[in-house]
Amino acid sequence: MNVSHASVHPVEDPPTTEGGNAPRVRMKDIQGMPATPGGLALRVSQFIFAVAALCVMATTSDFPSVTAFCFLVAAAGLQSLWSLSLAIVDIYALSVMRSLQNNRIVNLFTVGDGITSTLTFAAACASAGITVLIDNDLQSCSQNHCVQFETATAMAFISWFTALPSFLLNFWSLASR
Repeated sequence: MNVSHASVHPVEDPPTTEGGNAPRVRMKDIQGMPATPGGLALRVSQFIFAVAALCVMATTSDFPSVTAFCFLVAAAGLQSLWSLSLAIVDIYALSVMRSLQNNRIVNLFTVGDGITSTLTFAAACASAGITVLIDNDLQSCSQNHCVQFETATAMAFISWFTALPSFLLNFWSLASR
């Protein structure tokens, strides 16, 4: 009868460091993930571009008449609040040298980044479609704020472009567990 026999491998003690003040080494922290300087830079840029899109669109007088532009204001507002709150968390984690690789935290960041980046992208696409309709098809840019609409739409696309790496890195970190 061919039966495998269990074998016992002794476990060695981890090597000790002299002095007890060894630097922390985090092997799975890739720049762009939470609690890294790259992640903080992504969050700050998401916030800046979302606030720019929100402010430019909200300063026009006729944005409430188009649903896509209202959607852009709402999505940019949500993106800016989400990015600001996570930037504050990143600043705290960097200041106390804390890793944010807890499974629940990464799951929360992934879901939040996925929702906000999808909403921002959808709002930017809808606003771009309306802007093209007003500018190219209706030829009525002289009566509207086309430059502001285009600027706000471009800022929303840039905000989405900076939110996408955050989502993908968090999703990759979550999937690789």
